[in-house]
Formats: sequence, C-alpha cells, structure tokens
Amino acid sequence: MEKRTDKNSYTILFAIGMVLIVGSILAYAASALKPNIDENKRIEKQQNILYAMGVNENEEGSMAFVSKDVIAGEFAKYITKQLVIQDGNVTEDENAYLIDVKKEQTSAKAGNSRRLPLFVGERDGKTFYVAPIRGKGLWDAVWGFVAMDNDMVVQGAFFDHKGETAGLGANINKRFFMDDFIGEQLFDASGSFKGITISKSNADPLNKDKTDNEIDAIAGATITGDGVSAMLRSELKLYLPYFKTLKNN
Repeated sequence: MEKRTDKNSYTILFAIGMVLIVGSILAYAASALKPNIDENKRIEKQQNILYAMGVNENEEGSMAFVSKDVIAGEFAKYITKQLVIQDGNVTEDENAYLIDVKKEQTSAKAGNSRRLPLFVGERDGKTFYVAPIRGKGLWDAVWGFVAMDNDMVVQGAFFDHKGETAGLGANINKRFFMDDFIGEQLFDASGSFKGITISKSNADPLNKDKTDNEIDAIAGATITGDGVSAMLRSELKLYLPYFKTLKNN
C-alpha cells in the first residue's frame, strides 16, 4: 500500500509550504533589518563624501574613514550645502545624499530629467564641490565621489566597486590609486573639458604632471581603468553648466 507521503501531491504541497515559510521569514527579516541597512548606507555614503574632500583618519601609509561614532557630526560640520541640480535649476536639499545615482541614470535613459546631487564643503578655508559618479567596470558597477574646487580641479577622490578582480581592478579603492587624482585637471590646455584617462602608456608614473589629463593605470586592470575613465568623463561633464555659473557670479 502506497504511503501518503510517497505521493507526488505530498511532495508538491510540502515544497510549496516550505517556500511560503522561508519566504515569510526572509520578508520579515528584510523588513526588520531595513532601518539598520538604511542607516549603514547613510553612514557609508557620508564617510565616502568626506573622504573625497580629505576629511578622514588616514595616517602615513594607511587609509581610514571618519569613524561611525562621529560621522553625523562631522558631516554636518564640513558639508555646508547639499544641492540638487535638475534642468538648469539648483535647489538646496538636506537629503540630497540619499539620491540614488543608479536610479537617476536609469531614469535619464528612459528620457526623464536627471537629478544631480552636489555637496558643498568647507575645510581649512577652502571650498570643495563633491560629485557622486557611477559607471561600469569589468564585471559590474564602479562608483565614486570626486571633490573639486570651483575651477573643477580635483581635490580628492574616493572610488569603489561591486565585483572587480581582487588585486587588479579591485585596487581602485586603494589609497595609492585615489591619491594620484589630487590636483588633476579636467580641462586640457585649450580649455576644453577632457576628463582624466587611466592610461597604460602614461609617461608620468609618479604623476607629477597634473595637466596631462592622465593617471597611471593599475597593472592588469585595463577594462576597469577604461570604465573609470569613461565614468569620470561622462558623469563630471554633467556638472559643467553649474561650474560655469560659479564663474559668472
């Protein structure tokens, strides 16, 4: 006599029941953890913005962000304005750091107007303009924050990635790579916007020439470097109209 548990219907019902139970547990966990996840994202983004403008806990040869315990206060101290640029209009928004650059890029591809966050900071008597950027590396997304002065000369940068090759493209988030961007020009000698190229043929490995629009490439990370170059050109160029208004004021 066939056991009830040997029937196909029992197997199917058992599988459905397990899916419902596990799905319910995961949904509850996601809902319960969402505030913590959102808070961690906020902290990370604020740390990255401040890192780009040189507010960090770096020591010689090491790299460290402002600690989580004090990040909220430090962010409020150094970031004086959060701006949103859209269709030529500039508005202040204290939650501009929450704008999802990926979603804005997708929305723009569908023909919608894109919102561009920009963070204005003050440190040691200097004004910094920090722009969040996002692009595509070898395997997945790459992104960063670039701090500039009002001439769009780079004052600092932070980069990260989702899944670049360890020891190669993944090194874009290492200090030795990011520090090279400090002082780099985004315009060429004729005044045209050119961006910064991650170059394998760069004749300036110590990066002393800040007017050549080039940074020495990471060995073995050509496609990741190309992705960072393309990201810098396409994303920072969107901010040109705003920086032109700074010149006119």
